[in-house]
Amino acid sequence: MTEPDLATSADTFARLAIELHDAPGVEETIDAVVQFAQQALNCTYAGVALYTRGSQAEIAAVTDPVVTAFYDQQIATDSGPLITALRERTAVLIRDTTADERWPELGAQAPGIRSVLDVPLATGDAPRHTVGVLGLYGAEPGAFTADDEAIAYVLAQHASVAVASARHEETMAQAVDARKLVGQAMGILMERFDVDGDRAFAILKRYSQDTNTKLRDVAQQLIDTRKLPH
Repeated sequence: MTEPDLATSADTFARLAIELHDAPGVEETIDAVVQFAQQALNCTYAGVALYTRGSQAEIAAVTDPVVTAFYDQQIATDSGPLITALRERTAVLIRDTTADERWPELGAQAPGIRSVLDVPLATGDAPRHTVGVLGLYGAEPGAFTADDEAIAYVLAQHASVAVASARHEETMAQAVDARKLVGQAMGILMERFDVDGDRAFAILKRYSQDTNTKLRDVAQQLIDTRKLPH
């Protein structure tokens, strides 16, 4: 990159960092990433797939339905550049999907996608730090230059931290909400049955186990209906 290009990129990424920081949740954070990717890079489409707890890829955001179809096919067959980038934590570049020897079926699966650049989203070296994959796609072969690849890696670093942070904050918020619900439900049981807090919690836990229902959901049902699940 030339010096003006570097300056422009630095300014652009500074704005992205602010935008990601201001995003209210995981969904908004990911949407900001794909929209930025499509604007800042030479790509026709963009998408993000995230790692779920079951070590599966889950579509989080796309800029066009063609990317959804592209992801769905790879997830269904458990094969393709998305799966490789996710599991091996390595970037995958395909200059022409109709001529790629690794996945010769790609061209037929997604006729609207000819160039692929899948970059892993990760916050550390351990597999558990894998967040997902940022996918950049071109409608023409050879869409991505070396500069595009460099920018994609920087964008992936920003996105990895932002998504991981948003996920953590969302999880913490859910945990706080769950504690509040359980506390309310315990209060109802303590008043109704004249029991102490330990006994009230034991009742909730037993109903949770017997009905195979999350403790939070048992508490919510008791608060809403004043009845425990059967």
